Amino acid sequence: MGGYYKLFQSSRNAEWYFSLKAGNHETILQSEGYKAKAGSENGIASVQVNSPNDARYERKESSNGYWFTLKAANGEPIGRSEMYTTASARDKGIESVKTNGPSRDVRED
Repeated sequence: MGGYYKLFQSSRNAEWYFSLKAGNHETILQSEGYKAKAGSENGIASVQVNSPNDARYERKESSNGYWFTLKAANGEPIGRSEMYTTASARDKGIESVKTNGPSRDVRED
């Protein structure tokens, strides 16, 4: 089973979000909130285009762990990963987004 996007509206703040899920249903990328559904759909389209490009990933680390941000060509962030305990695990997360990001499977919650 391949990766897919989960598109949903938060009951807490009424904003729209998407998450990219790997084939095992684990979240590998999470969006920021969008005021409109169309904004979230545009975010998904941006991940589909930008995710295969290694230069679009900003690899980060802090005392709390490792994570990455996927950015659009204009430098704006599209999504962020979870926290990882090692740089190697973070890098495997990036590879998973590269593999699953181009998916056209969008599931609305």
